[in-house]
Amino acid sequence: MMGPAHSLSGAAAWLGVGALATAMGHTMPWPVLVTGALICAGAALAPDLDHKSATISRAFGPISRGLCEIIDRLSAAVYKATRGKGDPRRNGGHRTLTHTWVWAVMIGAGSSAAAVIGGRWAVLALLFIHMVLAVEGLLWRQARVSSDVLVWLLGAAGAWILAGILDEPGNGAGWLFTQPGQEYLWLGLPIILGALVHDIGDALTVSGCPILWPIPIGRRRWYPVGPPKAMRFKAGSWVEIKVLMPAFMLLGGIGGVAALNLV
Repeated sequence: MMGPAHSLSGAAAWLGVGALATAMGHTMPWPVLVTGALICAGAALAPDLDHKSATISRAFGPISRGLCEIIDRLSAAVYKATRGKGDPRRNGGHRTLTHTWVWAVMIGAGSSAAAVIGGRWAVLALLFIHMVLAVEGLLWRQARVSSDVLVWLLGAAGAWILAGILDEPGNGAGWLFTQPGQEYLWLGLPIILGALVHDIGDALTVSGCPILWPIPIGRRRWYPVGPPKAMRFKAGSWVEIKVLMPAFMLLGGIGGVAALNLV
């Protein structure tokens, strides 16, 4: 799928988690719901770090372009080293390592650890990165015609404001994990969810997605999981734009209303 659809699906997924939490009697504070939705929207772009033409590759200028080059080579090397007898030879690492559940868990766990160990500045850094990506994904038309500096300033301002709100008593810094020093341990959850939602979205396209790696399926370790080919679509097709994106917006709205217990 394309970046805007990935971001919308990520935001909708976290709002759905908020609705589920409310139904289970563990209602999210509204700052956690909003912050998590934005983080998840940004994290839903991150698996394309292995693609030089993806939205994330240009989000942070030379830094993200250089990182994409490194991740592409790393992913290609991992694919080559672990491919099964039935996996084809290939050049490049797109839709390999970063499109697996292993990568999603590693990135989410690493982010949670960074938030706990690094304290406020690490939290601000994580929020900034994902706020910028959320702007690039959710407001892609405006981001394309704006300068990178304006997008970065908006991401920085959003990160600073949200961190300040979350730090207020009862606003959610310690949501879910209440022990001293674990206040922002939950930040890894929307990051994991965003990555997995991205992978599921790509699995719906004609190429499928090796989300289950390294679990072998037949003679392949990089099996492109997906529905029957007749149910798949091309990235950027009318199915994505006219059907899935409106559906994500509708589901996200329903999830948000239910999460805030407005009905």
